[in-house]
Amino acid sequence: MAEEEAPMEVEAVEAVEGEEAPVSNEPMDLMSALQMVLKKALAEDGLHRGLREACKAIEARKALLCVLAQDCDQADYTKLIQALCNEVNVHLIRVPQAVQLGEWAGLCKLDAEGTARKVVKCSCVVVSDYGEETEGLTVLQEFLKSSSA
Repeated sequence: MAEEEAPMEVEAVEAVEGEEAPVSNEPMDLMSALQMVLKKALAEDGLHRGLREACKAIEARKALLCVLAQDCDQADYTKLIQALCNEVNVHLIRVPQAVQLGEWAGLCKLDAEGTARKVVKCSCVVVSDYGEETEGLTVLQEFLKSSSA
């Protein structure tokens, strides 16, 4: 059995190396950087999804970044998140669609090809732990510095 496991690990490493090459060749925009940061934060258990978890994380002053969907139709929801972010000085980024934010936050099922299925909308996500340093994180931090200045 040990002989069967070793080739599987090698194949996974080769697949990861193949995925990284196209990403580094082209410049990264804000939305793809945000997607990468949310994926890493989800892996590090530093992602709070939904109103209740987001409010708890912001009020506990654990929040580093808040992402809010623009197509959220509840005015009270957006006002609450904006007020909490302003009170605690948390950066707020808006994305166009809640479905897209839900997919990035891991609220979906993936089929065999890796395509997202059964995506659930998510209007608010709070990041409390970025995870490891990535190119996406540096792009995102540069954007936050330039927008706050």
